[in-house]
Amino acid sequence: MTTRQGTDPYVPGHGEASYRVLHYDLVLACRVASNRLDAQAVLRCRAQADAPTIRLDLHALHVQKVQVDGRAAAFQHPGRKLVIRRPIRSGEEFEVRVAYSGKPRPVPSRRLGTAGWEELEDGVIVAAQVHGAPSWFPCNDRPDDKATYTVAVTAPSEYYVAVSGELVGTRHHRGGTVWTYEQTAPMAPYLATVQIGRYEMREQAGRPVAVRTIAPPQRDAAAFAASFGRQAEMITAFARLFGPYPFDSYTAVITQDELEIPLESQGLSTFGSNHVSADWDAVRLVAHELSHQWFGNAVTAASWRDIWLHEGFACYSEWLWSEVSGGRTAAQHAAHHHARLARLPQDLLLSDPGPDLMFDDRVYKRGALLVHALRCAVGDEAFFEILRSWVTENAGGNVTTAMFRAHAQQRTEADLSGLFLAWLDELPLPSLPR
Repeated sequence: MTTRQGTDPYVPGHGEASYRVLHYDLVLACRVASNRLDAQAVLRCRAQADAPTIRLDLHALHVQKVQVDGRAAAFQHPGRKLVIRRPIRSGEEFEVRVAYSGKPRPVPSRRLGTAGWEELEDGVIVAAQVHGAPSWFPCNDRPDDKATYTVAVTAPSEYYVAVSGELVGTRHHRGGTVWTYEQTAPMAPYLATVQIGRYEMREQAGRPVAVRTIAPPQRDAAAFAASFGRQAEMITAFARLFGPYPFDSYTAVITQDELEIPLESQGLSTFGSNHVSADWDAVRLVAHELSHQWFGNAVTAASWRDIWLHEGFACYSEWLWSEVSGGRTAAQHAAHHHARLARLPQDLLLSDPGPDLMFDDRVYKRGALLVHALRCAVGDEAFFEILRSWVTENAGGNVTTAMFRAHAQQRTEADLSGLFLAWLDELPLPSLPR
């Protein structure tokens, strides 16, 4: 387990080191037409250190009542922090209950843009990476504070509600439908999502786990079949390369709206209608988001400086899917993107790109090229064993770049120190292995 040392400098002001959340129980009533939430959150927590107050992340919503261990607690809600005036002692377990309401809106950031709960033309999307979780529930907004979740959402019955977890039941209530989901695998707050729309659900055949697509009625069957229709094949291929799929099911939500980029959540990815296409640029994104279930969701970076552990592996997974599905090989993709990176400024440090560059395309492509260089250095047998054991040993937990370097080195006789130094800790683009 990683040591909590305070706020991540990439996302200042988010998260607390004094406690961790063990379980979230969220009950939400959503009026879609007016974008109104009435909600209650119960957080079961354990103190990691003595602290004079309990501080939760919550943005732009009105708090009506707070209880700690069943007793009313005084609180303040200045800015984005809910500060509860109740001291905690290291090792103590405690329960926080928060009643809140209002019109949720995305959380802004000068460097990272906005993220979180957003209105669609007719529905709701939650795209919380990196800092958007506080837009819809009080949380300890850190990637290294994973918890389990129970989420019950009441919405008008004409809407379908998807949440990152397993659907355990629906029931009618006061003119709406209550959708209850459970996420039993540890999940970081930013990976929790709610998607609401006029969708229909379809399940795919030939799947190693349940594979679902939740979307408006599709008009272009051929484009759907070429992209989202191959998700079961992708899971089978990635399970062979990376180890078993880490969750009980996988869901792709396709919104009626177009989206600039898709986004993964735990067990669920969200796409725009513009991503239903047979073009490689759409197909690769379907593979990219799916691969995040292994690299990013099951195994999650402890801090945002190590984002390449998510995006580099997901980008390389695009190339692997191309290779196994009869397209260009990973080596051909690597050569193409190496040539492109060589023409760009050499001012990005992969091991610590900084918040302004953490989602720069060079992080994705240089990270993927590092993964390819590792494959070239150790050979396919050792390479895929490194990936499978990395996921197996760290599933449900958090990792760092230093941990991956050590993990890879322990599984090969080749000296990898120079390889990692050049790709991670130096600015110039290294030569591409042949």
